[in-house]
Amino acid sequence: MDNERLRKQIAFILEADKEKNIFRQTHLSANGRRENDAEHAWHMALMVYLLKEYANEEFDVAKAMIMALIHDIVEIDAGDTYAYDSKGLETKEVREEQAAKRLFGLLPEAQGEELKSLFEEYEANETPEARFVRVMDNFQPLLLNNSNDGRDWKEHGIKKSQVMQRHVKTKLGSNVIWECSEKIIEDNVRKGNLIDDCYVPTRTSRPE
Repeated sequence: MDNERLRKQIAFILEADKEKNIFRQTHLSANGRRENDAEHAWHMALMVYLLKEYANEEFDVAKAMIMALIHDIVEIDAGDTYAYDSKGLETKEVREEQAAKRLFGLLPEAQGEELKSLFEEYEANETPEARFVRVMDNFQPLLLNNSNDGRDWKEHGIKKSQVMQRHVKTKLGSNVIWECSEKIIEDNVRKGNLIDDCYVPTRTSRPE
């Protein structure tokens, strides 16, 4: 192929296809199979658009949707790290940094840097777009778990405190969705899907 820029873009597109082979712990609604990373990212991007009115701040919807679509692409190399896998989380940042360098490096330089910057912005969670995408990253699996009667939580013996701690950042992006999430969590505690371990919340404030 003579067009070097297009060749690199196609190489990245084909590499990104591998995201469909990275399966998460979360099962699809109605007790379906486990979802893959690409399905998770698509679902989040759709939710960003549908639920944008509940964001605490005005944000760039298109930018947030692209951020949602690429936020887990690093897991092609790094693998999926379950949200409640404490040991896996210890090495997650290093694994994902290395993956981001390789994967986004497949693209033409400026385009690769643009997407890598979006990935890093999401991880830093300091902009309105990143905060709202983080809300979707928390809310999407919560909705699936709730639709499956807490299937994944029960299988892994997850505690209320673990889920609440994961959702601390939800409050930064959307008070409305946080309130909805809290009700879902409490409902699943009552049903016995989450272990009630008398959670004491961690104080969180909006970044300056």
